Amino acid sequence: MLGKTKKPENDSPVPVEKKEIVKPAVPSPQPAPAVTEEKTTIGPNISIEGQVNGKEHLVIEGSLKGNVAMEKHNFTVGANGRVEGEIKAHNVSISGQLEGTISALGRVEVTKKADFFGDIRAKSISVEDGAYFKGSIELNREPHRKSNFAAGARGQSGSDTSKSGPSTVTDPRKEG
Repeated sequence: MLGKTKKPENDSPVPVEKKEIVKPAVPSPQPAPAVTEEKTTIGPNISIEGQVNGKEHLVIEGSLKGNVAMEKHNFTVGANGRVEGEIKAHNVSISGQLEGTISALGRVEVTKKADFFGDIRAKSISVEDGAYFKGSIELNREPHRKSNFAAGARGQSGSDTSKSGPSTVTDPRKEG
């Protein structure tokens, strides 16, 4: 008779306490940890020198000299930021000054306010009109078409001229 009212002989209802039975919770499988959306900002009056490792997004508006390792999170150099070092992050955005190398698993964005000196290795890259960029870019992706161009660029062609000696090429205009 839990949760119901009892009627005594005089027909007036009397409330009865409802008791709850608590069953132990069955542990459910935990989902994979999600990438956090938290971010840390290094302000314009802060200067850091040394190795930086992180498990959240990082925005530099101050000065950083050293290497950054946060491969599953984003790294941003703000408009006032100045960074010198090696950056390993998921996505990288540059609006200030960066001198060094970038290895990104995702995208690198160089905005029109950026000054970049160095090398970039990423899955994709964008450089806005007006940005200063001096360096090299290597895109990490599969080529659209398989070709012999890549082999030729490495010095491996279908015919090996080093074994056959010098070849003579004649100009048809001079024959005659």
